[in-house]
Amino acid sequence: MQYESARVKDMYRKPETLLGKSVEVKGWIRGNRDQKDVAFLALNDGTFYSNMQVVAKQASLANFDEIKRLSLGSSVTVRGVMQASEGKGQAHDIEAHEIIVEGFADLTNPIQNKRMTMEFLREIPHMRVRTNTFMAVFRVRSLLAHAIHTFFQDRDFVYVHTPIITSADAEGAGELFRVTTLEPNDYKTDAEGNVLWDRELLGTRGYLTVSGQLNVEPFCPAFRNVYTFGPTFRAENSNTGRHANEFWMIEPEISFGDLEADKALAEDMIKYIFNYVLERAPEEMAFFNEWVDKGLLDRLRNVLDNDFAHITYTEAIEILKKSGKTFDYAPEWGINLQTEHERYLAEDYCKRPVFVTDYPKEIKAFYMRLNEDGKTVRAMDLLVPGIGEIIGGSQREERLDNLLAMMAAHGLDPATYEGYLDLRRFGTFPHAGFGLGFERAVMYLTGMKNIRDVIPYPRTPNNVIF
Repeated sequence: MQYESARVKDMYRKPETLLGKSVEVKGWIRGNRDQKDVAFLALNDGTFYSNMQVVAKQASLANFDEIKRLSLGSSVTVRGVMQASEGKGQAHDIEAHEIIVEGFADLTNPIQNKRMTMEFLREIPHMRVRTNTFMAVFRVRSLLAHAIHTFFQDRDFVYVHTPIITSADAEGAGELFRVTTLEPNDYKTDAEGNVLWDRELLGTRGYLTVSGQLNVEPFCPAFRNVYTFGPTFRAENSNTGRHANEFWMIEPEISFGDLEADKALAEDMIKYIFNYVLERAPEEMAFFNEWVDKGLLDRLRNVLDNDFAHITYTEAIEILKKSGKTFDYAPEWGINLQTEHERYLAEDYCKRPVFVTDYPKEIKAFYMRLNEDGKTVRAMDLLVPGIGEIIGGSQREERLDNLLAMMAAHGLDPATYEGYLDLRRFGTFPHAGFGLGFERAVMYLTGMKNIRDVIPYPRTPNNVIF
């Protein structure tokens, strides 16, 4: 008998093309109910969130005794007929004519059909993707990455691969992982005790990048609008649910764009990528809404269905002071907004996503354009209900003298940023950009509360597993 190779995804999305046909499906056992002369197997082939039921009858299978003992995680090839299901809970199933066991899973398999804590699953990142929660998380992550590339490519942005090893701190915060090929006993110092970095393989000290921004901006004069999407690193000892030492960033840069154009691009992108995932992963999103965060879909609709609000940092401080709410950190002009402040502005005051702009120059990066008041810069943060900041960006300082002054104020050595300064020397122009923390976006879309649970192999303090 001829069997047509089939996918579980097609059995759910296009059942009419396979109903009544002899099919062959390869996959893994996610459940096994033995009822004496018949076993009901839950089969997943990785193409779809839901499992396909396989009806295995003793009368039809010579190896039935082997089949009814199949353990979770065992791999099989199933050959049979796709049919309308006689049982409840599914519209269709496969009546098996033949089941070939490709590999038995040991009974000590840590993944079983029972509730397991997130803490336990973080200890086995190579296994946790076999659970419903993490299958859903990482399919959404994959779709979201594709949505981001689609959004920018459809708008003629050029994708630039920026380096992971760099020589400069883009943020000026000093939270850098140092890269070296020298062993401690290979270091040599000068008379003042300074390390002679010329012995380093790269000829100077290197770092893992904290941002691709400084490297992607030089591509603007060639391509006008560009973006980078890659891994970034922060050497900070933070153990919150929102911080990791390795994460991914999306950083577009637009030529001849001001802060208003930057905000418009950010709003368009957020709405596009969220809608993209909602349309293509309805089963996963329904799972998150039921089991992870019951208000998730309503919150996402709030993002999609409303124009984003706009307030300045100065207005935000006044709103917080007049709120009558007691915050752990008292709002004062000149301080960084804390998560509690951001969430109040987005959830209680605006009740929708809100851009906060024009921050004090002392609390923002050196490359942000100085406003006419001399006190604030053309910065923006996008705050969303449920999480707070999700995007940070700015109009860049295109005036060489102002940029040098800001670097001096931040204690930065211009010699380290010669390439960046060349952009102002040789044809300066207005431009703007922003950064979206990819994992923050995945968290927002899935309702997951800990960044460790939206990264395949999280890198956090005291944690480098697998």
